Amino acid sequence: MRVAAVLPAYNEEARVKDVLVAVCRARSVDEVVVVNDGSTDATAARALEVPGVYLVSLPRNMGKGGAMAAGARFTDADILLFLDADLIGLQPEHVDALVEPVRAGRALMAVGRFSGGRKLTDLSQRLAPSISGQRAIAREVFEQIPGIATVRYGVEMQITRFCRYYRIPTETVRLAGVTHPMKEEKLGVLRGWASRGRMYGQILRIMLDPRAPRRTVERTLRLLRPPEYGPGVSPLGFQRWLGRLNRKRTAGRSTRTRR
Repeated sequence: MRVAAVLPAYNEEARVKDVLVAVCRARSVDEVVVVNDGSTDATAARALEVPGVYLVSLPRNMGKGGAMAAGARFTDADILLFLDADLIGLQPEHVDALVEPVRAGRALMAVGRFSGGRKLTDLSQRLAPSISGQRAIAREVFEQIPGIATVRYGVEMQITRFCRYYRIPTETVRLAGVTHPMKEEKLGVLRGWASRGRMYGQILRIMLDPRAPRRTVERTLRLLRPPEYGPGVSPLGFQRWLGRLNRKRTAGRSTRTRR
């Protein structure tokens, strides 16, 4: 199974190169894609300083969900590994550990959780691990999640709610010593607070909307088009698709065990 690391990046010239060096050294990654999400700084130039990195440049800022969708369209890898471009302390072994549960067939999504880094970022991930930007996910699952390209700050919550609703097998992976800078450090106090407020506002709207699970199902049935079920996808049809995906995952794990 091929693995592509996709890094959405918006004005991350200060840290994107260090993150890419670590990702490129990981044994589990076959392809590295940086999505320059309309940056106004030297993010693209810094990314191209790392050999072997593919660069996708968006003409304007589309938000994190739009950048993730663009990166997924660029590659045909079986496993998509999404990482933030401003990580601090990322090592190749962290990358390999995040990919391993999906590649081994134990899960269809793995979510990274910071630990042993900054107290504030560690605390936020303990309280709300579902908003972690570090995750590996099977392409077959990612492509079924509706509305990814239109969600900005709340894209991780969108993915998490979909996977919880459909009981997608998921593992949490501890990323010891990894953290990222606070928004106030990157943007200044006032702009950082404003950005943080917008982020949490969108996340809370997704979390607290009582219609969200039903809406997710309705949008899924309206937007999904698995080829074997044609244009009209029924709930039973989608459950059959998910059942086949899980059986394939289990069969792959059994085959590797016999070897």
